Amino acid sequence: MRIHLICVGRRMPAWVEAGYQEYAKRLPPECTLKLIEVEPMRRGKAGNRPGEADLAREDEAERILKAIPKGAGVVALDGRGQGWTTPDLAGQLKDWLGGGRDQALLVGGPDGLAPACLARADQCWSLSRLTFPHPLVRVILAEQVYRAWTLLAGHPYHRG
Repeated sequence: MRIHLICVGRRMPAWVEAGYQEYAKRLPPECTLKLIEVEPMRRGKAGNRPGEADLAREDEAERILKAIPKGAGVVALDGRGQGWTTPDLAGQLKDWLGGGRDQALLVGGPDGLAPACLARADQCWSLSRLTFPHPLVRVILAEQVYRAWTLLAGHPYHRG
């Protein structure tokens, strides 16, 4: 089973790539993490022209939706989504591993995900009530998938 992390944004700082890879490489072959970067829409200098946020979300949605692998389950990351704990994620990961179906986690650009992406999602999650910078979201997601896997594997520091 592969988890596809589909993120709007490119050219991240080196620490983002290093952090993401540090956790992704720790996952076992039966649960791999693949990063798919989607080019963001170019925004004006002010970034707040009337309608620009909606236009950006729709433009990015086309590329996000095309990047979802055929047959994959879809989870949208959105601040209004359901909050999860690490044990909740471990339970979800166990279900995913048992089902063998690839999953796609969608992370929008600075203006969030378009309604079309939210409508395509099977689930909608929130990482936190806080708004994290997009580079950090990549590292947090990779770390949390790894941490969920360690719970399933019974690593000592995660036992009751």
